[in-house]
Amino acid sequence: MNPNGNQSSSPPSQSTPSNPKSPPHPTTPTPSPYYHPSPSRPIYSDRFIPCRSSSNFALFDISPPPPPPPPSDAARADDTSSSSAAYTALLRTALFGSDLGFSGGPSTPDKKGFLSVNSPVNRNIFRFKSETRQSLHSLSPLGFDDHSVNVSHSPVKAPRKVPRSPYKVLDAPALQDDFYLNLVDWSSHNVLAVGLGNCVYLWNACSSKVTKLCDLGVDDSVCSVGWAQRGTNLAVGTSNGKVQIWDASRCKRVRTMEGHRLRVGALAWNSSMLSSGSRDKSILQRDPRAQEDFVSKLNGHKSEVCGLKWSYDNRELASGGNDNRLFVWNQHSTQPVLKYCEHTAAVKAIAWSPHIYGLLASGGGTADRCIRFWNTTTNSHLSCMDTGSQVCNLVWSKNVNELVSTHGYSQNQIIVWRYPTMSKLATLTGHTYRVLYLAISPDGQTIVTGAGDETLRFWNVFPSPKSQNTESEIGASSFGRTHIR
Repeated sequence: MNPNGNQSSSPPSQSTPSNPKSPPHPTTPTPSPYYHPSPSRPIYSDRFIPCRSSSNFALFDISPPPPPPPPSDAARADDTSSSSAAYTALLRTALFGSDLGFSGGPSTPDKKGFLSVNSPVNRNIFRFKSETRQSLHSLSPLGFDDHSVNVSHSPVKAPRKVPRSPYKVLDAPALQDDFYLNLVDWSSHNVLAVGLGNCVYLWNACSSKVTKLCDLGVDDSVCSVGWAQRGTNLAVGTSNGKVQIWDASRCKRVRTMEGHRLRVGALAWNSSMLSSGSRDKSILQRDPRAQEDFVSKLNGHKSEVCGLKWSYDNRELASGGNDNRLFVWNQHSTQPVLKYCEHTAAVKAIAWSPHIYGLLASGGGTADRCIRFWNTTTNSHLSCMDTGSQVCNLVWSKNVNELVSTHGYSQNQIIVWRYPTMSKLATLTGHTYRVLYLAISPDGQTIVTGAGDETLRFWNVFPSPKSQNTESEIGASSFGRTHIR
């Protein structure tokens, strides 16, 4: 081999003998009783290159197929002979490739042509080849390439299995059966807040410890709860139109904010603001750091506001109401910047996609039963799925492109969907009343559902961000039924 990488006119370290019958070159292996060099060809290489032209392929029962029989014989051929011929052809392809002829067996390239300077094969003799990647899921044990005839190499991915039963059930006495309330939320610190009657209870998912946070008294009741995105502050909406903020780590009320005339059934935090929606048809934007109870008032709905969600970038607020309207607001608007009127029933279920910017999902009530998808960046309606029953809640998985919907009349089910095909991964049942409440764990694997049957049920429905087989750490080791108070 030339140190400069140039190819010479003869093979490296070898010279061509002038007389084909002269003694072999010193690099040629010593003859043995089993070695019979051809007297008519010189030996150019010290490597053993098998010559297929003299092989006896009949030993493997892969000899070339016989000529086709006459039509009369072909008509009498049975299925066994045809399947045997197909298998023989497949085996030949697996062993020797699909582009080799079989007149007398597979041919061996001519040695002179193999080492010739002008041969295109020779140009790559001393160059690295890229590794040929073989499918790990190949159906052939022989390992032939992906271009073999009539052989599929596509791996078959087994569908992910979603457990059909909850791993934990909590009794929740006095959990109201009211479609327009939002009484369950899960914090980033793995603490579940539940409004039961006129009290708020906290359930620590790591220790299963239950704490009573507050009691509003006999003249008031809890209508909504909402955790701040960070920290331990919990907002509580009440039936008399007030919003209380509590520090859950100290079980102490931080402040009380007014502004609504009727009950506050919806709450939503962004990074610094708190939005509250009320039966008085208004939405109030509040800054807990400011002295004023609210900094702006959003008007647009003609009936009770029952759904509120901030987008993941904290720039857009989606609101749904009992007027069958879905509105989108920006941070500074007092009128909706986008209006969607396709739903034919109350819009409580609202969820922003964490995977696609501007993708919004919404669900309608009993007279609508549809989940609709919107692109708020282009102001377009993308698709609609009729679920067959009242849509109470929606939540996206942050680990995979899937979402969960909970339903009321008439099936009271929980459905896991794959987006964008909207194929059902699982349908979960167990609640005997409408599944009105839904929250997702901070790791994105577990959901909790609540219903008028006064139970909270915990389901492992989504995979972990690293592995789809990793079990959720949240309550995965605790089974059975316990009480939240």
